[in-house]
Order: sequence, then C-alpha cells, then structure tokens
Amino acid sequence: MRLEELGTTERQLWHSYARGHRVAPRPATPRGPRPSVRAEFLAALLLGAGPEPGPGERPALRLDGVSVTGTLDLEFAEVIAPVALTDCHFDEAPLLRGAQFRELVLSDCVLPGLSADTVEVRGRMVLSHCRLSGPLVLTRAEIHSDLDLRRTVITAPGRDAVRAVRLSTGGDLLCTGLTVHGLTRVTGAVVAGEFDLEGAHLSNPGGTALDAYHVHVTEDFTFHPGFRSEGRLILSGAQVAAALGFCGARLSNPGDIALEAVDVTVHRNADLGLGLTVEGGVQLDGTRVGTLLSFRDATVDHPSGTALSLRLVQARETDLRTRRPIDGTVDAGNAQLGVLHDAPDTWPTGLRLAHTAYDALATPLTAGERLAWLRRGTEGYVPQPYEQLAAAYRSLGHEDEARTVLLAKQRHRRSALPAHARLWGYVQDATVGYGYRPARAALWIIALLALGASFFSAHPPAPLEAGKAPPFSPVFYALDLLLPVIGFGQKAAFAPHGGGQLLAHTLTVAGWILATTLTAGVSRALSRQ
Repeated sequence: MRLEELGTTERQLWHSYARGHRVAPRPATPRGPRPSVRAEFLAALLLGAGPEPGPGERPALRLDGVSVTGTLDLEFAEVIAPVALTDCHFDEAPLLRGAQFRELVLSDCVLPGLSADTVEVRGRMVLSHCRLSGPLVLTRAEIHSDLDLRRTVITAPGRDAVRAVRLSTGGDLLCTGLTVHGLTRVTGAVVAGEFDLEGAHLSNPGGTALDAYHVHVTEDFTFHPGFRSEGRLILSGAQVAAALGFCGARLSNPGDIALEAVDVTVHRNADLGLGLTVEGGVQLDGTRVGTLLSFRDATVDHPSGTALSLRLVQARETDLRTRRPIDGTVDAGNAQLGVLHDAPDTWPTGLRLAHTAYDALATPLTAGERLAWLRRGTEGYVPQPYEQLAAAYRSLGHEDEARTVLLAKQRHRRSALPAHARLWGYVQDATVGYGYRPARAALWIIALLALGASFFSAHPPAPLEAGKAPPFSPVFYALDLLLPVIGFGQKAAFAPHGGGQLLAHTLTVAGWILATTLTAGVSRALSRQ
C-alpha cells in the first residue's frame, strides 16, 4: 500500500499506528461529514502493512470519530496490536470470524451488526455504548478476560439479535444497561466471573427474550435492579456457583411462562423478591438452592395457570411472603423447602402440596389456621400434606395440634369414601374423633351410664329367678349392659320390660359401637396413619 494513495486521516493513522498514538480527526467544517477511513486500509494496517515500530514502541490501533467505509474483513486473522475504536460509524458489519486479538475495544460505535463467531481475544473485549442495527454473533467466542456490553443497543427483532452459543469468558460478562430487541441466545455459555444484567432490557414479545440454557456462571448471575424483559427467559440447566438475583426486575410474558428455570443449581441464595414483578408464570421445577430461595415482596400474576411451580425444588430455606397473594396456583409438589416462611395474608388461592416436605414452619400459627392453608389445595384428598404438618407440630412438642391436623385428615378422607363408609366414619368421628379424641368415649359412657342408672333406678327390672338374684344395682346393671366384655352378674339376673327392654338393647348396641370405634381409632392414632 503506497503512502500517496492514502487519505488524510489514513495518513495520520499510518504514522501513529506504530507508536500506538490515538488519532481523532475533526470534520473539515463544524457540521461537515465525518472523516472516513477505508476498512481495507484498517485491515492491511492490522495485518502488518504499516511501518515497523521503532525501539520501545508498541503498535496499537486507536481511532476516534470516523466513518469506516467498506467491510472490515479480519476473518481468521491474527491481530497482535490492541484495537480501540471510539465513536466510529461502520458502513458494513465487520467480519471477525476466527480472528485472534490481543484486545478489542469498540465504544460508542454504530454498526449494522458484528460477526465474531469463534473469535479469540486474549485480553478484554468491549462493545459498550454502541448501537447495532443487526445481529451480534459471538458463537464459540473465547474471551480470556471480561466481555463488556454495557449500555449497548442491539436491534434485530424477530431473529437472534445476540447469538453467543457456547461463549466463554475468563472474566465477567457485563451487560449493565444492555438493550436488545430480538432474541438473546447464550446457550451453553461459560462465564468465569459475574454475569451482570442489571438495568438491561431484553425484548422479544411473544417469543423468547433470553435463552441461557445450561450456562455456567462462576460468580453471581444478577438481573437486579432495573432489569426488564418482554418474552420468556430461559435459564434451565444453569449452574450458578454463587447467587442468582432478580430483585426489582420486571418480567412480562402474559398468558405464558415468563421465567423458565428448570433444573437450575444455585450454590448460594436465589433471590426472586424485593420488588420483582412477574406478569406470567415462574417455573423452577427441579431447581436446587444452596441456602435461601426467596420470593419476599415479589408480585406474580398468572391467573390462567400455575403462577409459581416449585415441583421438586430443594432449598434449605424458602420465603413465600410475597407482596400480595400470588394470582394463580402455586405448585410445590415433591419439593423440599427446608425452613418455610409464609404469611396468611399472602397465601395463594390455589395451592398444591402433594408430597411437599419442610423442616419447620417459621410462622407460628395454630392448627386451625394451618388447616385453612391446606384447604387451599386443588388436588382433592392427599394424605401427605396433613402428615407433614402434623410432623412439624410434633417436632415442636405440640402434640395436641398434631392430633387436630390428623383428625382433619380423616374428615377430609371421609368425603372421598362411598356412602356406607362415610356413615361409619361419622360414627367414629362422633364417638372418639377417629381415635384422636379418646376422651369422647368416656363422656359417652358417662352420659349413657347416667341415663341407664336413672331409668332403671325408677323402673327396676324384675329378677329372672326370685330369691336367687343378687341385690339389684341400677349403676352396675347399666354398666353390665354397656361394657361388652366385663360382667357384673346384673344383666344375667334381671329382665327389663317395656321401655326398659328397649333401653337395655340400646345400651348394649352403644357399648359395642363405642368399643369397636375406640379400638379402631386408638390403633390408628398409635400407628399415626
């Protein structure tokens, strides 16, 4: 490339490149066009066509405020000099596929897109405060330090606006204030630092706004505060070595899932509260959280379906004290929630707790109040939630509360039985409370004994054999009729007549019923079924 063929700005850059000096030309007039530089000249300079550096000089391309005409094609090139372009406007999307850079910085630039799949940057790669009207492609790119996309706007609606499948960074992935219109795809990315989306806006209404399936993040994965999305966020299969945070974020995907985070592993806490607003469903099935899973002060609205799915979730502590009741069903089937924090004024209207386990209930409530919580279930009769709640009360030494819960379990079970079984259930409930209220049997016996003794005291039965019968005792006669096994010799020696005969039969039948229900109920209570 001959020097006399170069434009004014290109000539300045030619002389400054070897020394690494910045070139910032000004327009010829205050409102005149930007100085221009040919893309082929920049490529030639970066590939060794420029002057040799002198002793102690370190080449670098530092250029501000120009228009880059043509296509900057550095595919599979090895660029040994750092590149820093500020406030540059590109006519065509640069082609950097397979290229190797020491450092690449584009700041405040305007581009029709950027193709940099399989690029390798041994230092940091910066694409901050830029405007792209086409896709950013970083598939299988390898950035040894930070990747900085802060305050950049990428517009490619209806397609992959950011395609960074299996991207690898040796430092942070900084997306603070990033705005993307279209799909952001970072499937399988590995971030050896923090993945920061604070204040970002990802918009792809009716589709997927972020596909971060199976990403690995060594530090925090944060969407707070100020993060906004329209469309589905997919974090399924993600591995987060520190914390996951959505505090103050706004997720919108009405009528569908807004956050899909299935089988995610978070080694510390997952904070989906403190102002998080979700219009759509949240699906966390199978997610494992090392410490606290929190929805405190969150708002979730998905009235047409399951608003919050926690099936098979595992956490050491779970906080469900949302800002207001979740609008939609909460499904915690087979979840292990550790210490559970909740509040009656924020209980959801629909609740599924089949095979849900928790170590303790942090909010002290009576059994009656907790049963109102269980009755919000939408699954019909399921015994395990009652047994789990009873176990929680027993662990606190509240045996009476536990029995109240188990009695409610039997009453709920009764509603699902056929008519004849329900009738027997009513008898057991009325007599001994299914074995959880054994004192009722004593009250029944005392009442029936008093009735029988009073009646037979006023209307004593005639002896079967005069002169051989023992002295008549109305109390022991009534006991003899009531108790099926124990005998006092009164029933065999006297024969009631008239109304006394009917009362005697009634006492005998009542005694057998009480004995049977007491035996069945006590056996059930002892086995805690």
